[in-house]
This record gives sequence, C-alpha cells and structure tokens, in this order.
Amino acid sequence: MSQAAPAFTRSPDEVVRQSPVSQAPNGICYAIVGEITVAASDLERMVAAVPDSAAAALQRKAYYFVPLTVNHGEDTVIADRYDVALSDNAVCHRNIELGDSQCVFISTRLMDDKFSVAFEFYINVGHAVVEKAGVAQEFAELAWKHGPDAEKHKNEYLAATFSDAISIYLLSLFIDVDYYDLRERDYPLLAPAQMAERLRKVAELFPANPGFDFAIYYKRRT
Repeated sequence: MSQAAPAFTRSPDEVVRQSPVSQAPNGICYAIVGEITVAASDLERMVAAVPDSAAAALQRKAYYFVPLTVNHGEDTVIADRYDVALSDNAVCHRNIELGDSQCVFISTRLMDDKFSVAFEFYINVGHAVVEKAGVAQEFAELAWKHGPDAEKHKNEYLAATFSDAISIYLLSLFIDVDYYDLRERDYPLLAPAQMAERLRKVAELFPANPGFDFAIYYKRRT
C-alpha cells in the first residue's frame, strides 16, 4: 500500500519571497499559502473587518495564513499542508522579524474552523494595536472600575483587558459570537453586562468599516 509523501516545508523567509501578498482595503497585508480549508473569501473578509483606525497600527506587518507553523529544533518551518507527523510540534502562530517588517504566520490547520482562525488572528491584532498605540484613557477608566485590587499590576491588567476587548470586538464584526462559546478556549469571561460595556467603548474608539456592523443582543430567559 502506498503512503502519502510527507508535507513539504519551507523556511519563513522562503515563504515570504515566494508568496504573493494582497492588501485589504484597510491597508493590512496578508497572504494565503498552501492547502487551507478556510475559504479564501472568508479570510479576505476576516482581514477587511479590522477597522481602518485599528489597522493603522499594523504598518510593517504582514499576516500569512498557512497550514502549519512548526517548531523544527531552534528554527521555524512552514508546511504546505496538514501533516499529522508535524502537528505535535506545530504552534498556533509565530511572529518573525524579517528585515524591517514583522511577518505573522498563523497555523490554520490546527484549528480548521473560521471562528477559531479568526480569533487567533484578532488576538494577534489586538496585542499589536495595544503595543503600538497603548491603552486608550477612556477604556482604562472604564475597565479599572471592575479591576482587581492590585495597583502595582495596573498597567499589565489594563493592557491585557484592552487587547482582549479589541479581539472579541473584531471577532463580533466578522462573525456572530455567542459570548459563552469563548469558554471553549479557556478564555476568562466577565459578567456579560461588564463585557458589553467594554465592547461598546472599543466600538466608539474603533468604528466599524462600511459593510460591517456591531451589535449586542441578550438572550431572553426561558
């Protein structure tokens, strides 16, 4: 019986050199590489959902949606398709500095469904926005009302809560989100009313692009 050949792997810089990059209307650069199961149209809309005001913080970045990003000793390699032999050493994403740009390789085949791939992408975007622009004062004042009694960790707490809120907000622009589904990723959840308050503030700071809408709905108790 014939066996399938192992997946072909390339170094990140080879992938960057050989892969055409697209630019979304908001300016974000991205590429789709290898055998991806999420539809290209979904990935296109996923990237376009990032509001222009948030995308402005992502200059000199490019996102590569690949099958697997794999730890190979001290190096990182990119597989052209899913391979069970490589999956144990695969990581959800890897940020790699190449020249004067940062390339982010997101392993789509570790997750496969567009909800999980989108959330991985938006978590990375949320951290990048906070790293570049800091925490908005209006959000900091709101979040600290419900914050822990730990003044010495205040900055870390606010940075984490702001990036989390940005990530969930972006996810909700792309796809309908049941807040409690985030538990499946072991995500720490606030009371829904508190999270809704934070998301509304993020929506004020980063208004949705045309074609995307933000709304919060509460389920009625039965």
